Amino acid sequence: MRKIMVDLRKCLGCNTCELACAVQHSQSGDLFAALKEPTRPRYRVRVKASCGIPFPLRCEQCQDAPCIDACKSGAMTRDPETGSVHVDEDTCVGCWMCVMVCPFGAIFPDVERGKAVKCDLCRGHETPACVDACPTGALAYVEPDEFVVQVARVRELGVSTEGK
Repeated sequence: MRKIMVDLRKCLGCNTCELACAVQHSQSGDLFAALKEPTRPRYRVRVKASCGIPFPLRCEQCQDAPCIDACKSGAMTRDPETGSVHVDEDTCVGCWMCVMVCPFGAIFPDVERGKAVKCDLCRGHETPACVDACPTGALAYVEPDEFVVQVARVRELGVSTEGK
């Protein structure tokens, strides 16, 4: 299963991924129109920092997803085709059990709408918006094994892949 992987050496903490995510999940899909929408667009990735190192916090699409087990309404489900975990907003009752059990803190409560919000890998699009928008190439949408090989190759060669 492809996931959003992060090369922390490249992340600047610019928050471009957050903005691209919010626009992608807005009603209009347009930055300026989204700012005027009655329901504020919600991003599903957040840039945080640990020990001064920025990183985009996003759903890890866990193989053994505790959020699915904790969801009493059945709103958290795994897509049988892609293997990714999604929230059915029509079924979500806003109990926040998924928020509490997520080991990464990557599920956020949308208090305004009373729904849980998490990365959906920009369902229906070939590549997540955050990956396409990242100006340094810190984000990649790949198989985890493929990403490990790419990073190892770059380190081995001492080659910069910035912006790719």
